[in-house]
Amino acid sequence: MAHHHNLRSTGGAGKPYGVITRGTTGHNRLRRCDRWTRFHPRVISLLRSVHTPLALDVGYGASHTTTVEWARWLRSINPRIDVVGLEIDPERVLPPRDGVRFELGGFELAGYQPHLVRAFNVLRQYDVSEVAAAWQAVTSRLAPGGLFIEGTCDELGRLATWVLLDATGPQTLTLSWDPHRVATPSELAERLPKALIHRNVPGEPIYALLAEADAAWERAAGWAPHGPRVRWQHAHADLIAHGWPLTSQRRKLRDNTLTVDWAAVSADVH
Repeated sequence: MAHHHNLRSTGGAGKPYGVITRGTTGHNRLRRCDRWTRFHPRVISLLRSVHTPLALDVGYGASHTTTVEWARWLRSINPRIDVVGLEIDPERVLPPRDGVRFELGGFELAGYQPHLVRAFNVLRQYDVSEVAAAWQAVTSRLAPGGLFIEGTCDELGRLATWVLLDATGPQTLTLSWDPHRVATPSELAERLPKALIHRNVPGEPIYALLAEADAAWERAAGWAPHGPRVRWQHAHADLIAHGWPLTSQRRKLRDNTLTVDWAAVSADVH
């Protein structure tokens, strides 16, 4: 039997594209990505540009929980949004709940052309050689201007990472963590997206980013009495001053977050 972190996908001839994964989930596990998505300017513009946008949650797992939570966040952007959860395991396909439909499907998107797709803790369990094809399968099926969020997190959602993609490929990498439960940014190395986790070695850009984030965090130690969020704000500004192409943080964030241009950490996955 294939190891859960090295699964290979199947599909074709009308069958869902992907493999059945463990399906573990939990309440608020994806809250950091949910908050980031809710306030992302590009997501907001996209979901408000059409009357009834469509969002797909691919591989929601053994419970409806995180898909229903995601739908609530998305409805605060556009209350008319249609949210569908897709699962490759027929036994996990659930009756409609809280305005969300659940259907059989995988990275082929069950024939839909959605505006927004999310797949969390799915590709992490695949073989790394499968990532590019899965990304392409999704992005080639997006509605015009559509976006794909692909990421991973720990079991309690205390730390999370994700890639934002559009039809042209990956755009940004985001790292987000609980300010009070994660000691240094490099702790997120264990939950990097599948495309990057094996690249976290000396000489690779993602390794350099995590190392420099730790160094900036250490240099901001003088701000520690003001709390970890304020300390990270100064570390984040330090990273920008040192040339890292990070997205500016224009509002107060509950989470410590870093969003960097994909080109700065690229691992030759396109």
